[in-house]
Amino acid sequence: MATRSVCVLGGSGFVGTRLCAALAQEGWRITVPTRNPAGAARKLGMIPSLSLVGADIHDPGRLAGLCDRQHAVINLVGILNERGRDGSGFRRMHADLAAGIVGACHGARVDRLLQMSALNADADHGASHYLRSKGMAERIIRNESGPDLRWTIFQPSVIFGPGDGFVNRFAGLLRMIPAVLPLARPGARFAPVWVEDVVAAFMHALANDATAGEVYQLCGPDRLTLRDIVCMVRDELGLARAVIGLPNWASRMQAAVCDFVPGKPFSTDNYRSLTVDSVCSVNGLARLGIRPQALSAIMPRYIGDKGTAGRLSRYRQSASR
Repeated sequence: MATRSVCVLGGSGFVGTRLCAALAQEGWRITVPTRNPAGAARKLGMIPSLSLVGADIHDPGRLAGLCDRQHAVINLVGILNERGRDGSGFRRMHADLAAGIVGACHGARVDRLLQMSALNADADHGASHYLRSKGMAERIIRNESGPDLRWTIFQPSVIFGPGDGFVNRFAGLLRMIPAVLPLARPGARFAPVWVEDVVAAFMHALANDATAGEVYQLCGPDRLTLRDIVCMVRDELGLARAVIGLPNWASRMQAAVCDFVPGKPFSTDNYRSLTVDSVCSVNGLARLGIRPQALSAIMPRYIGDKGTAGRLSRYRQSASR
């Protein structure tokens, strides 16, 4: 059988690096476009069946070339914040890119597309620019793919695992603050999903034609409030920190201030996304025959005394004695 080839957009990211490793193990030849080949090589350079290509994926001609002779395209590209506040950055990265990908797939006669979306994505009624633009991308894929491009869409809750930007962000904040963490939207609910379960869902979809035309919500087994999650992280780290939930007016104020902080650790758009619970109505992992792993079972492996950060901390302490 001829070697199958796939282009993974966003392949050097948190989910992408793990998905590329799984694809290589199953014999796929992988192309990952990137604007920073040297940085991506540090994460992916050890995979022999993977090619890193310096490219601007928003260039239609370049995108068409990337899709040429591919059996499938996977789009993992996403941003949680934009430089401005009007939604144009989200639309460019999510909706406009999705339209470009569909067009490139048609031109290159690619017949399989897997799209990473988000729970609560809704083009018309999404609570935030992020969720609306993700919904726009879904609508474009559904409406413009036609019969020759078979798509599958995944809508995960917050994804966790080593190197994530969620658990590790709160771990960093908890280590940094002296006593109290003021937490916006503490009652927002999530069903955190393990990155390896998300990867398994993508791999299952590639191997099964019955998943074409389907949307899969991806959730872990537990529904937890944001306060629950932060307190779990705190306790795993063994820190004496008070987690104080902010009322909505104070949460909005915190977000408005952070809109102007370099790197936007929190934003008004993030706040709006938190006004809707990120939990599944029907868990797509069960539909795919995948038993999800709980945050409480996985998190100790990568934070706290049992995780890499904890080991490094102990090594530093020993070296200073």
